[in-house]
Amino acid sequence: MQNAITEVLAGRRVESVSGGGRLDLRLAGGVTVRVAHEFRFAAPSFAAPQEVGHFFPALTVQPGATLLALVGRTVDTALITLAGGLELGFAGGGALSVPPHAQLAPWSVLTAGGEVCAGLPGGEVRWEEHAREHGRECGTAPAREPGGV
Repeated sequence: MQNAITEVLAGRRVESVSGGGRLDLRLAGGVTVRVAHEFRFAAPSFAAPQEVGHFFPALTVQPGATLLALVGRTVDTALITLAGGLELGFAGGGALSVPPHAQLAPWSVLTAGGEVCAGLPGGEVRWEEHAREHGRECGTAPAREPGGV
């Protein structure tokens, strides 16, 4: 089964990168990737890094040239790790890795429709729809109503 987070993120163009007390990547289609705790960014990749940055948004993040270079690129890969972290790869180079955290929710993905996929404390990952009527894991397809198509 295809990972639902991949369906939401892959192929979306990065429209803006902003910092402060968190890192926000605003993507085409009204999707936002929000990082509220430490993360690493490698360019062009973690497999063959020429540059690696370790960031702590709680101490405020002012995106430098490497992060700002993501504007205009598309998300090539998106993966939720078995431990509950988030990993993104970008076309043209760049990889973002957000590890899980024992006490904080380190990352979330917000869609234009109000759905939220979030890494929760302890590595749990949860997908919640706008009205919070149906919870599901981010890596699974939406639940279908009985008798639904």
